[in-house]
Amino acid sequence: MTSVSIIGCGFVADLYARALAVMPGVRVRGVHDRDADRLARFCSHWSLPAQPTLTALLDAAEPGSVILNLTNPDAHYALNKQCLEAGFHVYSEKPLAMTLEQAQDLHAIADAAGLMLVSAPCSVLGEAAQTLGHALRTGVAGTPRLIYAELDDGFVPQAAYDKWRTESGAPWPYVDEFNVGCTLEHAGYYLGWMIAWFGAVRTVVAASAEVVPDKVGSGAMAPDLSVATLFFDTGPVARLTCSIVAPHDHRIRIVGDKGVLSCDAAWDNAAKVRFARRMAVRRRLMEHPFPRRVRLKGPTHPKVKRWGAAAMNFLLGPQEMLDALAEGRPCRLTNDFALHMTEVTLAIQNAGEDSGAQRMTTTCQPMEPMPWAR
Repeated sequence: MTSVSIIGCGFVADLYARALAVMPGVRVRGVHDRDADRLARFCSHWSLPAQPTLTALLDAAEPGSVILNLTNPDAHYALNKQCLEAGFHVYSEKPLAMTLEQAQDLHAIADAAGLMLVSAPCSVLGEAAQTLGHALRTGVAGTPRLIYAELDDGFVPQAAYDKWRTESGAPWPYVDEFNVGCTLEHAGYYLGWMIAWFGAVRTVVAASAEVVPDKVGSGAMAPDLSVATLFFDTGPVARLTCSIVAPHDHRIRIVGDKGVLSCDAAWDNAAKVRFARRMAVRRRLMEHPFPRRVRLKGPTHPKVKRWGAAAMNFLLGPQEMLDALAEGRPCRLTNDFALHMTEVTLAIQNAGEDSGAQRMTTTCQPMEPMPWAR
């Protein structure tokens, strides 16, 4: 089985289509979008077969094959459920669903039918994440104690986002993006990496907030900032930040007993992985100022050139599903993985100011500045 079918021809769909050139093992059987003009533009640009209705798409799909759900988040649950109930494996853009109850329902349907239910992102299968994982397993940094993961994208509300277009002409859906929020859209990039390395998150302590209101003049939207502390069953503790306000920072740093593993670019499959060993210089403890590059031996996977903010092969996940079917083995991106990542992400997203917060009982006024600093 080598074919997939695609639902949704919006902004992200072009990123998947770009990867087709380097993934000859993936064939698109059909594409559908509820917007006929958008469907025509996308399929014409990428020379892909269009299907006028969802029913036609499912009828034309290879039985038991993989459906890629690349629609807006609010549509994910209903479409994922429909595809699962029709007997198809599902690869869903993030989030899997907008509530935990919906995600649990999808998980139960998939498990009962023996189907794969996978949630993006698939960068966990990419070279950078796998290189870090190998370094952790081989003890390069010693026992991992603390992870700092940043997914901050700069002050997006002041960007020219209304001019962002894909290769086929689809606009960046900024209203949907602001309504869904950067946590549901982006936390999975590093969250998926960490769950793959360390397993389940036991406890989430988080807070989220909308610090720039009225981004498009429509009142309150989803949080544009979240900060979470994640306690993993296997021991490490991680701090994960997501923001579309803080200065751009996509670093991940893993602090171990021997030093620090790091990677600077979450959205680049080929991003360099480095290790800075800890050292003492006289009475000063420090990480080595010239970290060494950590590499895997031999070739890894096909790469996709940078387009916009990303240099990621978006078809690594669907390819893994097809390989699992062909080889008769479990998919690395399991149903449990998709559900757990969704639960953790939703816990961070929904951790507003009043969720488990300890209200202060004392107050004070801002400080009077020094005379020469007024």
